[in-house]
Amino acid sequence: MAKYRLVLLRHGEGAWNKENRFCSWVDQKLSSDGIKEAQNCGKQLKALGFEFDLVFTSVLSRSIQTAWLILEEMGQEWVPIQSSWRLNERHYGALIGLNRAQMALNHGEEQVKIWRRSYDVTPPPITESHPYYEEIYNDRRYKCSDVSQDNLPKAESLKDVLDRLLPYWNEKIVPELRSGKMILISAHGNSSRALLKHLEGISDEDIINVTLPTGVPILLELDEDLHPLGPHQFLGDQEAIQAAIKKVEDQGKVKSAEK
Repeated sequence: MAKYRLVLLRHGEGAWNKENRFCSWVDQKLSSDGIKEAQNCGKQLKALGFEFDLVFTSVLSRSIQTAWLILEEMGQEWVPIQSSWRLNERHYGALIGLNRAQMALNHGEEQVKIWRRSYDVTPPPITESHPYYEEIYNDRRYKCSDVSQDNLPKAESLKDVLDRLLPYWNEKIVPELRSGKMILISAHGNSSRALLKHLEGISDEDIINVTLPTGVPILLELDEDLHPLGPHQFLGDQEAIQAAIKKVEDQGKVKSAEK
């Protein structure tokens, strides 16, 4: 019997997900398909009888918008939401805005997979000459963060994401979980992967093969010590989920016409 249960998910498809670009810290709204994904996620969670007491999101719109749509679909719009940059997507540095398939063509699929999925490889850092540098670092949402803007990352490995996420998990989320609250975390592909790595003890080598599709809720059942009682569970049509995972994995491959 699980002592604690929580639901974790990667936000619905964003505009740049659809364009197969490294979105990272550039703020994007959900695409029309992403809106449907979030709404379907809400319908499914409602049908399964979930009742949330608290929601955590990143400070990026696609994460927050996903949470809103889920709660609206569940008739739980009143549930409080707390947002933190520490749940943001991984900072992809100089890769932000680039097309993954084009990167695979230029640098090879294996290198792109390492940049996207490995644990401790950091991409080249973003510099002030980058076309999205000013948009990110002049954004007012980061003036409210718990670190100075000068100390915000310029590029991150998955290890870096876990390092900045863990204090928030331990200090903010865990106490709410232990108090008996049912929690939804609407985050991103890499912040979700980092948390799964921590909770499930996934090795540095195996985490490269963990892929999360957009808009699919993940149920985690934990014991008294916050150790998982079993592997995480994707909720929904398992065949459709596997197809969605393959779609994400294929984003880092050269398109057939270009091979």
